[in-house]
Amino acid sequence: MPKLYGVSWNRRQLEKYAGASWQTGGVRKLRFAEGPEDGVEVLQFDNGAGLRFDVMPSRALDIAGASFCGAPLCYNTPSGESHPAHFDSHGLGWLETFPAGLVTTCGLTYAGAPCDDAGALGLHGRIAHQQAREIKYGVEWTGNRKRLFAEGVMKESVLFGPNLTMTRRITAEAGEPVIQIVDRVRNDGFERQPLMMVYHINLGFPVLSEQSEVWINSSVRARDPHSEEHIDGWNRFESPVPNVPEQLFYHDVKRDSKGYAHAALVNPAFNQKQGLGVLIRYHGGNLPRFAQWKNIRAGAYVCGLEPCNCGVEGRAVERERGTLQYLRPGEEKEFIVNFHVLPDNAAIEQARKLIFGSKQGSRAAKSKARRNMP
Repeated sequence: MPKLYGVSWNRRQLEKYAGASWQTGGVRKLRFAEGPEDGVEVLQFDNGAGLRFDVMPSRALDIAGASFCGAPLCYNTPSGESHPAHFDSHGLGWLETFPAGLVTTCGLTYAGAPCDDAGALGLHGRIAHQQAREIKYGVEWTGNRKRLFAEGVMKESVLFGPNLTMTRRITAEAGEPVIQIVDRVRNDGFERQPLMMVYHINLGFPVLSEQSEVWINSSVRARDPHSEEHIDGWNRFESPVPNVPEQLFYHDVKRDSKGYAHAALVNPAFNQKQGLGVLIRYHGGNLPRFAQWKNIRAGAYVCGLEPCNCGVEGRAVERERGTLQYLRPGEEKEFIVNFHVLPDNAAIEQARKLIFGSKQGSRAAKSKARRNMP
């Protein structure tokens, strides 16, 4: 049963007190009406217990803004939720229409840095600028469980080229601070195609601050010399500084007995030490790699926690390394990513135990990860 305002309710009880169903949690469809966002559709989710987030059918059903009890959970760029018609696929043009938000999907046939691989490829792929088809959204009741959902189909296809289909379903239970994304990517063509998937999860202020830490039970290495210089502080954050380079770290994340891996950004000092955090729980079978983006640049203060099946140096590098993943004709792969809001320090402590085990603290695990660095 949904737990709202400290009380568990069955369906008929809620219907007695509320008129419109979205009064106690629901999904509403809106549309931006000015600027580069003009025409972008938004499915506005409200779980009835403080969790709100915006799903964009115009942009592959990615999640833009997200908040909990009024506190933003993610970083949003100054570009806003630009309409995909403004997308420039060349070089770094992807950044001009990158909204960030809770998650921007990168892929499907290429992701990471621009490169030349059987032709020029821009930054992070095309899928985040593909508009959804066969959209469904609303509320599902199963007994006394109230589930909010949205689903749709996106294509990355071109004549004489790839023909990939991504089917996405996003769900959230009324009263529970959890979002789930389930993606199924299928090769509907007749030739083997590259598959590169990066879930570009962008957490920001106020979850992110000088008091925040990243928690991952992993071995860690730096992507580049600049990041290597700062690897001892990979899980901590400084104040925003103008014009400083980004840092990026790769993690070999430990999985649980069901194949799930976990990473969290936590801020125990938020709101006079009430605490706030976000835990990412994802299935590592088809997402065996993990990138952490640390950017303390003023105005671009963001922590990226990115489950992926590839690195972010570009498709040509993946091919050269022999690590490029493929989908055979007719083959389908499933990707599962969950977001758990940690509303207070009690929940943060439970997340610590989940990630590191009840006998191991975050700093001890961090030191262990550093010693085990490949």
